[in-house]
Amino acid sequence: MQKNKESNKVFKMVLLSMTVAIGVVISPILRVEGMCPTAHLVNIVVAVLMGPWYALLNATLTAIIRMLFLSIPPLALTGSVFGAVLSGLLYRLTKGKIIGAVIGEIVGTGIIGALVSYPVMAFLMGRDGLTAFFYLPMFLGATIMGGVAAFFFLTALKKMGQLREFQQKLGSETYD
Repeated sequence: MQKNKESNKVFKMVLLSMTVAIGVVISPILRVEGMCPTAHLVNIVVAVLMGPWYALLNATLTAIIRMLFLSIPPLALTGSVFGAVLSGLLYRLTKGKIIGAVIGEIVGTGIIGALVSYPVMAFLMGRDGLTAFFYLPMFLGATIMGGVAAFFFLTALKKMGQLREFQQKLGSETYD
C-alpha cells in the first residue's frame, strides 16, 4: 500500500510538471492579448485528473513562469487561478460531470478572473481607460474555447476508459 501511495505522488508530480511545461510552452503560440485558451484547457484537465488544489498549483506555477520569462502581465495569474479552483470544485460537486468542470472554469476565469483583473491592471499596473468589464469579453471567449476543447478531450478519454484509469493511478477521486 505504501509503495502505491509513493508511486501516486511521483505520478502526480510528473504530470503536474508536464502540464505546467505544456501551459508555458504552448501559451505564446496560441495566445492573443488577454486570451489564452490553452491555459483553460490545461486548467480543466488538471482539475479533473488531480483535483482543485493541484489545479490551483498548476495555474499559479504556469502563470508565474509566464510572467517572469514571457513578459506576460499579471492577467496570467488573475485569469487562471479562480477558474482552476472552481473547475475542480464543481467537478467534485457534480459528482464527476465534465461539464461541471468546464462551467467552473468559465465562471471562475471568464467572470470572476475578468472582474479581478480590472483593479490589478488599472491601479497596480497603471493602465488607463479600463472599465470594470473591460476583460470580460476576452476572458469569456478564451475560457469558452478552452472549455470546449477540454470537454471533447476529457469526454473522449472517458469513453475509452482512460479517464478513470488516470484518476486511479493518480490516487484521485473517481466517478461513474
